[in-house]
Amino acid sequence: MAALGVGAQVGVLLPFSRKHESEADYVGILLAADAGYDPRESVALWERMAQLSSGGGPDEFLSTHPSHGTRIDQLKTWMPEAMAIYQTKSAVPAAALPAMGGR
Repeated sequence: MAALGVGAQVGVLLPFSRKHESEADYVGILLAADAGYDPRESVALWERMAQLSSGGGPDEFLSTHPSHGTRIDQLKTWMPEAMAIYQTKSAVPAAALPAMGGR
């Protein structure tokens, strides 16, 4: 019975969790682009994460999250859609923002 539990965990639950994580990444990159954040920075973030954790963690098939490499590949796939959203937003240069005074 224990083997059945492990099989269900690896074969059903973990891929399901990774799918949810990927959906969250997809929605997140589109929402960030819509809010005016450059979606290209998401790839840079995950590249830094991969560098910092090189060699650590379980293989993807034993994890609840996609690997850093998988995330980077997916983000690059979604990038044209995210960039199309991002380019419709008018960015306000920081110099044009009002100065924030101290208390």
